Amino acid sequence: MGITGIAGEGWTDYVKAKGQSQHSRFEQQLAGIADHIRHARFVVIEGAAYGHNNQGADALAAMRWMVRHELWKRRIPYAVVTPGQRMIYAVGTAAPVDSDTGERLKGTALKAALRQAVAETYGITTEGEAKYDEADAYILMAMGLHWLGYPLAVVPDTHRRALDAVRWPDREAVTAR
Repeated sequence: MGITGIAGEGWTDYVKAKGQSQHSRFEQQLAGIADHIRHARFVVIEGAAYGHNNQGADALAAMRWMVRHELWKRRIPYAVVTPGQRMIYAVGTAAPVDSDTGERLKGTALKAALRQAVAETYGITTEGEAKYDEADAYILMAMGLHWLGYPLAVVPDTHRRALDAVRWPDREAVTAR
């Protein structure tokens, strides 16, 4: 845990916690996220990557729930999108393969594929230490807008099908805000 991507239409940013202890990092991360969502009408967040062997998964899970609780306290409707749903919306499949080798993309190559899709589809090029987190956030934001009826780009049905798998909040609760 340490960097959270944030996005809105046409922009990306990130929050980075630098505290010495886990508690101070939680506090910094949550305060930074809260600063970005304070006027939000609707938020889309990334869910856990179940089955992903990730050191620090406990801290990530705690942060996810603290963010959800912050949204709940502020009465901001939110949706949780799995990493697979996010990847399908971005590139059309949850398991993209290398076009040269036919092998499934993993790690940085997988993150780079999503980042490239954001650049090609939306014209948003993310750079720096948070480039993958910001690209992830942009896809999540694009999914939320598409679900609301405001797609940022035309996406093929192979990508759009990811929207059908998300458990969205009540649409009226979102649009009435």
